[in-house]
Amino acid sequence: MIAVLGLWILAYRPAIDTIAAPGAGSFLPERIAQGEVLAAAGYCATCHTAAGGAPYAGGYPMETEFGTLYSTNITPDADTGIGQWSEAAFLRAMQQGVSRDGSHHFPAFPYQHFNQVSDEDIGAIYAYLMSLPPVNAPAKAPDIAFPLNLRMLQAGWKLLYFRDDAYGPVTGGSPEWNRGAYLAEGLAHCSACHSPRNGLGAELTGEAERYAGAAIDGWYAPPLKAANTAAVAWSQDELFAYLRNGGTALHGVAVGPMSPVVHAGLARLPEADVRAIAVYFADRFGPAADTATTAAIVARALASGTPVIGQPSPAGEQLYAAACGSCHFNSGPVPALLRVDLGLNSALSASDPSNLLQVILHGVGVEEGLPDVMMPGFAHAFSNDQVVTLAAWLRSQRTSLAPWPDLAARVDALNPPSPPAP
Repeated sequence: MIAVLGLWILAYRPAIDTIAAPGAGSFLPERIAQGEVLAAAGYCATCHTAAGGAPYAGGYPMETEFGTLYSTNITPDADTGIGQWSEAAFLRAMQQGVSRDGSHHFPAFPYQHFNQVSDEDIGAIYAYLMSLPPVNAPAKAPDIAFPLNLRMLQAGWKLLYFRDDAYGPVTGGSPEWNRGAYLAEGLAHCSACHSPRNGLGAELTGEAERYAGAAIDGWYAPPLKAANTAAVAWSQDELFAYLRNGGTALHGVAVGPMSPVVHAGLARLPEADVRAIAVYFADRFGPAADTATTAAIVARALASGTPVIGQPSPAGEQLYAAACGSCHFNSGPVPALLRVDLGLNSALSASDPSNLLQVILHGVGVEEGLPDVMMPGFAHAFSNDQVVTLAAWLRSQRTSLAPWPDLAARVDALNPPSPPAP
């Protein structure tokens, strides 16, 4: 009984009074416009919009090791959304992970990062959300087993892992660097995907673990630091081109969970802000390779992709020639942006094969990667064994890195074999 009382005291947060839903006319148009850009930079619509659902009406499923969570309705609907929330209630939810009624949010909501976003910027997001059409969409209960579904237990999680400004403020560089740090660590919450987590779902924030790469939603978010294994080291210009356009000739294209980050989120930011993020991460990556080194790496990659005529071909090379070579073969002295050379592709040099396998299986849609450029998937044309053969051959022939372990198991996990017919 004493333990329950203590937990209640630890978890208790007072409710904040409801208000009459403010209309869109309550806010200056320029403040709403600012909030729309900031909401995009925080990928609010990406997580708060279910497939086929109304924007920001919630219901998007998020798979975790503990069960499935569903995002909430953040339209200004008075009954099922945040229409009766004051700006103070919204600010507390964003920065402290506490709902208007005093209940605690699960840490899948990245309040740990929004904690360092300024009150002014969060207020602008509030103004934008309150300008949206209200949508009646009741919240879906999380599919998490008792007792982990108890909101009050999140207070214990916060006691262990939540610290004000845990991801900032980060200062000390140029104004451009600091702007990039503010955006990357706050609204964009980049480390939420690119850092590993512990058994209770908390980001590992030690210098060795932070931005060390992590598996997410069947994909791999690679390290955003010197530990990144890309064939050509990421430079500020390469980072900017990737984040602004969705791909580069030296690294490949943004697909999977990274695609909406570029095309639905960062695309709304001014070019100067995207450049600032590139400046911040270029510093984390460390010095880029000089021009001569990059040229030598590119020349070797292009040479290794030249087909050998008249010699017996292994099975992997045969699959590559049949399905990949016509689009990925570069005959010129420099790599072509629209004919990505796989010897330079970051998916092939990553320590986790998931990104390469996902693209082989499911392709690249016209809304992913570079605008209006697509690649077909081969899940229905290749067997899983053929996908393994192709991926293993590419890794061995187009990189100098060790083979991926348990490649067959990873392919089967991403593309489960059909059960045998009865």
